[in-house]
This record gives sequence, structure tokens and C-alpha cells, in this order.
Amino acid sequence: MNPIDPAALDTLFLRARTANGFLDRPVAPELLRRVYELAALAPTSMNTQPTRYVFLNSQPARERLLPAMMPGNLDKTRSAPVTVIVATDTKFYEFMPKVWHREGAKENFEGNPALASATATRNGTLGGAYFILAARALGLDCGPMSGVDLAKVDAEFFPDGRWKANFLINLGYGDDSLLFNRNSRLSFEEACRVL
Repeated sequence: MNPIDPAALDTLFLRARTANGFLDRPVAPELLRRVYELAALAPTSMNTQPTRYVFLNSQPARERLLPAMMPGNLDKTRSAPVTVIVATDTKFYEFMPKVWHREGAKENFEGNPALASATATRNGTLGGAYFILAARALGLDCGPMSGVDLAKVDAEFFPDGRWKANFLINLGYGDDSLLFNRNSRLSFEEACRVL
């Protein structure tokens, strides 16, 4: 593998910012599909792919979400062309015969609820992170949020209990006038150990 172009690093990390508001510009449905298809190529343990995405692509759909939001996230969610519920499929293992090359994986997870839950949580969160990078790579701005009552989101959107909300991402074309100054990051010495 070769390093990516410095401009790509800017798009993904260096100049990319968390969007706090959005321009009144819709996101094409085919672009949402492209973001998903790109994110789905990234690695998960045993190719489990437990992340699920619900695209709230209309104002009425987002209105259903607002009662679960913390007050500080209401305006930015109202202004977003799309809000994505990043969820986890608690029965992701039902797809293992399709996505994994060895027999027995479905039964392994099915018979071990603790392993299935840990795998779903860890890899479902990874899927959401990959989604953010894929969206940025395709020219969209993201505003990930955890300031939400996930139990209320589950009750409203996933009443059967199979999918569980993990976090939210507001998605669209960011309004740069609403960006905050970038907060400090921990230094390598503060966050890392080399053994």
C-alpha cells in the first residue's frame, strides 16, 4: 500500500471538521448508497458487518427523532439534510453463512450471547467510524452525536428490539460559519505507549 495524497489527508482528517450546521442543500440518495458501499468494504472481525444505518432523509422522519435529542443537538439536527441512525444488528450472525468463508460461525455466535454482544458492539461502532470517513471521502460533512436518549430512539425506530441505536450522524454540506474552533488533541506522549 502507498500513502494517500496529502489532499486526501486534508479531506479525511486535517481540514475535516465536525459539522454543527448545514447548508440547505439535499444529499442525493445515490450518494448515500455510495457512502454505505464504500464503508462496507472496511474490515470488521470475521467480516461480521453488524452496523445498520437508518437514513432520516425528510423533515417528518427527523421530527420523530427530536424528542430523544439533548437540547444542544436539536437545531443542528433540524438543519441537516440527513440524519443517520447508526445501529447494531443484535442478530448479525444470521448473515454469517453469506459473509464468512467457514462453516459454523453463525452457530458459534448464536450459542454464545456474550461473544455476539461484544462483537456486535465493537464492530458496529467501527462501522459507524468507517461511514464517517467514507462520507468525508465523497464530499459530505458529518456531525456525529451521542447526545441522545438511545432507549427512546430504539422505542421509536426499532420496536422489535433486533436493531439497537448506537449513535447519530448529521450528514450533508456543512455551514462553515457555524464551525467551532478545533479543540486540543492529546499528544502522542499522553495517549500512546510504545513497548
